[in-house]
Amino acid sequence: MGGRAPYPSDLSDEAWELIGPVIVSWKGRHTSVSDHQGAYDMREIVNAILCQARTGCQWRYLPHDLPPKSAVYYYFALWRDDGTAETVHDLMRWQVREMRRRHEDPTAVVLDSQTVRASTNAPKDTTGLDPGKRSPGRKRGIVTDVLGLIIAVVVVAASVHDNAIGITLLDKVAASAPTVTKAWVDAGFKNAVVEHGARLGIDVEVVQRAPGTRGFTPEPKRWVVEQTWGTLMLHRRLARDYEALPASSVAVVHWSMTDVMLHRLTRTATASWRDPPAARADDCDGSTP
Repeated sequence: MGGRAPYPSDLSDEAWELIGPVIVSWKGRHTSVSDHQGAYDMREIVNAILCQARTGCQWRYLPHDLPPKSAVYYYFALWRDDGTAETVHDLMRWQVREMRRRHEDPTAVVLDSQTVRASTNAPKDTTGLDPGKRSPGRKRGIVTDVLGLIIAVVVVAASVHDNAIGITLLDKVAASAPTVTKAWVDAGFKNAVVEHGARLGIDVEVVQRAPGTRGFTPEPKRWVVEQTWGTLMLHRRLARDYEALPASSVAVVHWSMTDVMLHRLTRTATASWRDPPAARADDCDGSTP
């Protein structure tokens, strides 16, 4: 960290040992045109990406003692486009599953979608109005295993029906985790998703709310995906969709979940937004010191 004071979002030495080999190997294969390794430490680049995901700041508001916005976004975009962000995420998921004495790939998953407002820099053709929730913006669709770990992510306009999201998610599951044979969804996903799952060899079951239920009530089998949404919201960049490109939104989800899994693997707590009362007056953004 070059002697700077650490931020709460910084990778610990143990966490860097887990993802560092992947990033260093990538960097070794991507030297500059002049065949040098570049001016910025790769661990600091990842620290900057996690800092933004955790605090929700704009790129140009990254702390001055981290690499500059131009360098951080350069790597964020490269790793988004070449699949490195997803690769790092998937490697951590497999390690968490191994730690929990599970097979590398799941056999059962849960699907869900979430509507979020988009920022003004999001192109209009990537946003829309969710007619059910009467909310403009984008929809995130995720698939989790029974541990709440993410298997697949899509980000689309909020006007896209859950059926289309569910079908896309099932295709991603079939391609990346062919061991899956069971999926649970809520009532927002209709028969088209069930029928598409059957064609892929996945038994899709719609979990109905109990009659007369009001407000939020954890549903059998599906509660794990709700827990995942709540855990991801500790990363303020996901409080809205601030990204111009849906692909960037997917990458932020992957980096945020990678952060969560690194804490689990290193057996450290993910800091909450809420500070102890004595510490709040000194903290400008409400993050735990």
